[in-house]
Amino acid sequence: MAKEGEVVCVTGGSGCIGSWLVRELLDRGYTVHATVQDLSYFSICNLLQDESETKHLESLEGAEMRLRLFQIELLDYASILRALTGCAGVFHLASPNIIDQVPDPEKQLLDPAIKGTINVLTAAKEAGVSRVVVTSSNTSITPNPNWPADVVKAEDCWSDIEYCKRKELWYPISKNLAEKAAWDFSKEKGLDVVVVNPGAVMGPVIPPRLTASMVMLVRLLQVVSSLEKGAVFIVCSRGAVICYSRHLLATAGCTETYEDIYMGSVHFKDVALAHILVYENKSATGRHLCVEAISHYGDFVEKVAELYPEYKVPRLPKDTQPGLLRVKDGSKKLMDLGLQFIPMEQIIKEAVESLKSKGFIS
Repeated sequence: MAKEGEVVCVTGGSGCIGSWLVRELLDRGYTVHATVQDLSYFSICNLLQDESETKHLESLEGAEMRLRLFQIELLDYASILRALTGCAGVFHLASPNIIDQVPDPEKQLLDPAIKGTINVLTAAKEAGVSRVVVTSSNTSITPNPNWPADVVKAEDCWSDIEYCKRKELWYPISKNLAEKAAWDFSKEKGLDVVVVNPGAVMGPVIPPRLTASMVMLVRLLQVVSSLEKGAVFIVCSRGAVICYSRHLLATAGCTETYEDIYMGSVHFKDVALAHILVYENKSATGRHLCVEAISHYGDFVEKVAELYPEYKVPRLPKDTQPGLLRVKDGSKKLMDLGLQFIPMEQIIKEAVESLKSKGFIS
């Protein structure tokens, strides 16, 4: 439990994972500084103009008394320092989450991820923060085609940067380099840093937009029916409305295997709890893979098809991730801290029902 009056900051607090983390922290008695992005901030009224970015946070239990909202830009150090001032701990979640191709990877992914992480850690050091939990990704662990086929990919494995560059996998590159920058900073400056590496994060959605992993599920369920109807499918991603044409859905849609980036699924709540566990347990050190099991995307798709036969879920090969060994206790470090993971079947059910209730799928 939180110490009475303990203040922590959650960067990226309005996103899907961030909202769950803010909720769990408030439930435990923390006072939370949650950061949001690209909004007009009115300091006199203490209001943020885009209510869709904040309304879901302000409605959380305990928010009225123990939640403060801050606008930051990851490349604007002063804005970050304002949000972190007075905080005992920081959860750094804010980072672009784009798994598709991007026209300008340096501007859209690399700079915000790497320079943004350094800015947050520098501000944390200046503000006297005691511990920073950095949200990395399983994509800083995989892909690594040179990893021994008979060895489980875990916290001691790092994604292969040169392989990612050849395949233009900019998101894994951004997460890998940002995490390494965090470890270098921790070592050089003496800042206490610990890392969580989530897989494909899904479940009930709190904010009015989706993560890349939830969009992945939407594509899997919706693409065929949308194509048959000749429709243009619209989803919300990172606060914006994105329109997918029939052609784009056909090329980017449901038969994609995510060969290089999938390592397993995990519930939003479990990712939030993992962050709190590694923050509160000072014995927790290093990286922490966060998936309910190390599995293949083919396993996930098969389970979705089994649970929802009314959707035309495509058949995929069982083994969609070459060289990835399936392991039930791949997140043993978190399990040893007491985290009991929600199983894949429940993750899928809760994610799909949430998508239905919010109108993302029919």
